[in-house]
Parts: sequence; C-alpha cells; structure tokens
Amino acid sequence: MVPGTEWENYAASTKAWLTPGTAAAIRRILPELAQETVRAIQREVPGYARPLRGEFGRGIRTGVELALSRFIGDGEAGAPNVYRRLGYGELSAGRTLDSLQSAYRVGARVAWRRMSAAAARSGASADEQRGLAESMFAYIEQIAAESIEGHTDAQLAQAGDLDRRRTALFAALMSVAAPDATSLAAAAAQARWTIPVSVACLAVDSEAAPATLRRLSGGTLHGEVAEWTCIVVPDPSRLEREARNAAQQLGVVACLGPPVPVAEAHVSMRLAGLARQLPAGEPGLVVAERRLADLALRASPDLVETLTARVLAPLAGESERSRLRLEETLHAWLRHHGSQRAIADEVGVHAQTVRYRMRRLRELFGAELEDPDNRFALEMALRAQSLGGGDVAAQTSGTE
Repeated sequence: MVPGTEWENYAASTKAWLTPGTAAAIRRILPELAQETVRAIQREVPGYARPLRGEFGRGIRTGVELALSRFIGDGEAGAPNVYRRLGYGELSAGRTLDSLQSAYRVGARVAWRRMSAAAARSGASADEQRGLAESMFAYIEQIAAESIEGHTDAQLAQAGDLDRRRTALFAALMSVAAPDATSLAAAAAQARWTIPVSVACLAVDSEAAPATLRRLSGGTLHGEVAEWTCIVVPDPSRLEREARNAAQQLGVVACLGPPVPVAEAHVSMRLAGLARQLPAGEPGLVVAERRLADLALRASPDLVETLTARVLAPLAGESERSRLRLEETLHAWLRHHGSQRAIADEVGVHAQTVRYRMRRLRELFGAELEDPDNRFALEMALRAQSLGGGDVAAQTSGTE
C-alpha cells in the first residue's frame, strides 16, 4: 500500500457526499460522539471492559478521536500508523485482534447512528446519507486492515526476537565453558525453552535441516556449525528412532551424538560432528556411541598421521599397488588373528596368495609383527587409513 493513498481516496469519497452544512453539523457533535463511542466499546467489548489508563487508554481514545475527525476531513491524511500501532500493541499485550475488530464494529455503528442523525437535521438527502454510510464502512474496513498489518508486523518482530534469543541460547549450550545454572535459566526463559534433564545432538546437512526438524518431537534448538546444522533435542528417549526414520525418508545421512546433561551439550555436538567425518555410507543414521573407536581416531588427525607414517614406514619402498595390497592383507591378518581362511575370505584372494603376502610382510616388518604393542599401533594406523580414504580392499583388485 502506498502511504496516504487509501486515506486520500476515502477523503475524496466522503467529500463527494459531505456538504458544508452536513460537515458542520457532524463536527459539532464530535467531542460528545467520541466519548459515547469509547463508552460503548468498553460496555460491549469484553477485552476493553476496564479503566482506560496509561498507554492502553491513550491509544483507544486517540484512535477513536482521530478516526472520527479524519472521516470528515479534519485529521491528518498521512497518519495511518495510529491503527498499525493499535494492532501492534494488541499482540504486545498478548491479545488477538478479536477485541480490536469488535471495537471497530461497535464504533462504526455508534458513530454512524449519531452522524446520520446530525446529517438528517442539517438537511442531507437520503442519497447523501447512503453515500456517507458507504464511505463510513469502507473507511472502517481500511482502519481494520491497517491494524491487521500492525499485528502481523508485531508477530514478525516477536519471531525475530525469539530466533535471536534461541540462537544465543544455542551458542551458550555449545560453548565448552557452559553457562552457570542462573545464566542458563535466564537465557532459556528468554528463549521460551524448558531446560530438560538431558539433551542429544543430531548433525545433518543444512539443506536437510528444515525437513528433519519437522520430523522430530520436543522443543528443539538448532544452529549452524561450520557447513552443517546441529539440532539439540531435549529428553531424547525417542530421538534415535525418529532420527533414523527421518534420515531414511529424506535419503540423507544423520549423525547422532550421545545423551548428555544439558551442561555438556557441546560434548554430544562434538561427537556428532566427528561422526560426520566418517566415510559416508547409505542414507541412514550413524550413532556416535557405537563408533567411538573410529571417532577417537578422527579426533586427533595430526597424531594419527604421525603414528601412521612411523609404523607403516617399512612399506615406503613398495610400489603403490604392492603397498595397498600388503596393507589390505596386514589389516585382515591383524583383525582375524592370523587365520588364513578368514583373511582370504575378507580380501578375496586364494590362501596361497595370503601366505605369499605374509612372507613379504614378515620380511619388511620382522619381529615388529610379533610385538603386541606394535600390532596394536599397526591396526590403529590401518584402521585410520580406511576411515580417511575409504576401504583399502575397494582400492585394489585381482591377485598376484
């Protein structure tokens, strides 16, 4: 709407039917009419059946007086914000627009009854009175429409404020230095979030976050972390089932951190985030608590890289193809405690090939393969490689 345009249209419409004599007659009754209108609103609209004090009282009186004076062309044509503010104030006071809309209807009825009587006494014809009536009720509709716009503006403002408060609460929960109980309670109250006993964090791609949120129960919080979204779910007893269903329905990978006390929400977030770094499989749910060993390897990549370089140094002189095959076989040997049948089945080669490769590995590693601590380090390094670059077996094929 162009500011002032609608009011100018109504003013022109009213002036077409409002003779100087009729305008003067109506103008004389305006002070009394304003008081009568306010009393009728208080009497007939339950939401306003109280003393008109403070900002509330001033708003109602100003709205009535300005509406009446502007209708006959005495008010400011460019001041429709009065009615926007009334609508805005209704939401701020926690009320719907029902009472205000009822007040407009009551005011229009009272005002027109008195105005039509004044117009008749001034000699206005029946056609003039009908024209004024049409202008009056169109004018009230315009006032009501602007109050609706003000109410909507207030809703948007409240939503924006609430979003900002929830964003601040999310940031506080994700901080390693968790807020004290008093600060957390205050932030939660401002964000209209009930502090639960425990929470769990769900990590999803940001594009899938809105659809995922719609499939989760409870008063969730969410925020952006790097290139993904962290969803904080309170009292997460149903979360694993809901998250698994959501991931399957949406065709995405979701990663679930463990349930933790509220003050440790950042721990659940960190583990969910580490789970996202694991090699992506089919769409579904990755439960961090069931992959803790893998997450431990992902948590310190620099340390693991140093370990890998040291313990796999004997393979450095091999060709890439030979190195990958030997790493694959060594990993299977460590996993299956030397069982050649199990190794051959996992690697997909003949048992004779396994024996050949193991002879070569013993030549390269010597007594290190018999040392329990070194075998543990080798398995860590090889597992870390498979997590970082995919399954070793998938990178090689064929037999020697």
